[in-house]
Amino acid sequence: MSAPALSPGTDLSQEIAAAAFDRLRTRARGEAGWLQELRREAFARFQALGFPTPHDESWKYTNVAPIARIAWEPVSPDADSSLPVPAGVAGIRLAFVNGRWSRALSSSSALPAGLVVLSLAEVTRDHPEWLEAHLSRRAAWEKNAFTAWNTAFLEDGAFVRIARGVAIAGPIHLLFLSEQTGAPAVSHPRNVIVAERGAQASVVETYVGEGVSLTNSVTELFVGDGASIEHSKVQRESSDAFHVQTIAAGLDRGSQFTSHNVALGASLARTDIGVLFEGEGGDCTLNGLFLGGGAQTLDTHTIIDHAKPHCTSRELYKGILDGRSRGVFHGTILVRKDAQKTDAFQTNKNLLLSKEALVNSTPALEIFADDVKCRHGSTIGQLDAAALFYLRSRGIGEEDARALLTWAFASDVAARLTVPEVRAEVERALGLRLPGAGL
Repeated sequence: MSAPALSPGTDLSQEIAAAAFDRLRTRARGEAGWLQELRREAFARFQALGFPTPHDESWKYTNVAPIARIAWEPVSPDADSSLPVPAGVAGIRLAFVNGRWSRALSSSSALPAGLVVLSLAEVTRDHPEWLEAHLSRRAAWEKNAFTAWNTAFLEDGAFVRIARGVAIAGPIHLLFLSEQTGAPAVSHPRNVIVAERGAQASVVETYVGEGVSLTNSVTELFVGDGASIEHSKVQRESSDAFHVQTIAAGLDRGSQFTSHNVALGASLARTDIGVLFEGEGGDCTLNGLFLGGGAQTLDTHTIIDHAKPHCTSRELYKGILDGRSRGVFHGTILVRKDAQKTDAFQTNKNLLLSKEALVNSTPALEIFADDVKCRHGSTIGQLDAAALFYLRSRGIGEEDARALLTWAFASDVAARLTVPEVRAEVERALGLRLPGAGL
């Protein structure tokens, strides 16, 4: 089936996307009918929505025109890579280069009983029934052009399933590398993570790369009754890259979900995180850190949907902006009418290191129940003058004193990372980005 007709005024990037979609449909003729229909509907929606503009409320502080005006081309399925695995990435590892699984960079060790870790392309080909109950069940594409784009073009990514009652001791690493291949390349990784009743696991997503690229990723998580999932994302792509991701998690009764989201790289990076309590007694923690310099734009939108009673959520996001960088944090806590006994707390703190840096912080509470405990707060400021004076009065130079205070501000979030190699990676990156931070 051909791609839907383009509307008048469609930009070049969408024209190329239409041609690429036709090529994809040809390659995917043998896939399950429900997936073909999902692709068709999602691509039609992507064409109808177009790229968001600052007139769209959720994008008013982030201009994606630099993405829309580039003629993005999907990487050839036969493309290979010479990129090395970053230091510190060990254990169970599934690696992808420009969105496609790399056998050479993935670990080959045997998996524990009860754990399935496969490329999405393999599952789509051999076990499409594993996906039908999960794909696009959490990450809605009807109102999000980038999620619709991903859903239409998904070909590879990770499928992780932890069986009922199984606890995985070490982290599961999903490594995504972007490599310069000539023309600006777009990849659409799609990850599906399923934790069955009582399962426990830690999943780490790392995004690194070089050159001009666009990573448009979607991760869907299904946390079963009494299950516990810790999900960590570290994004440190090239300063010429663009990064957009949707992370959507559904929590069943008595489950626990912890998210660590660290944004260090890319020229423009946007992450949308949505958590839905689908059962009573759930617990959710969202931690985040974004560190911008130069002319970077780092944007995070979160929504925690308390749709069931007796659930708890805690959220802490910190931003550090230097140079002419821009930061955006928009966090919403939604408490529905029947979600009594909700306990929710949200904090966003931001540190501006230059006069030209800017951050837009919008914490929001939408409460429709009357027996709840909810708080939120936001601060934007510079380094504390009294603390600077204290350090300088003890013989520490001004530059080193400023670096120490900045490090202390950032390390509060970094210290919450429970996977040692991830924490070390973030602390190392902070040391490189913050002069004198190693003191």
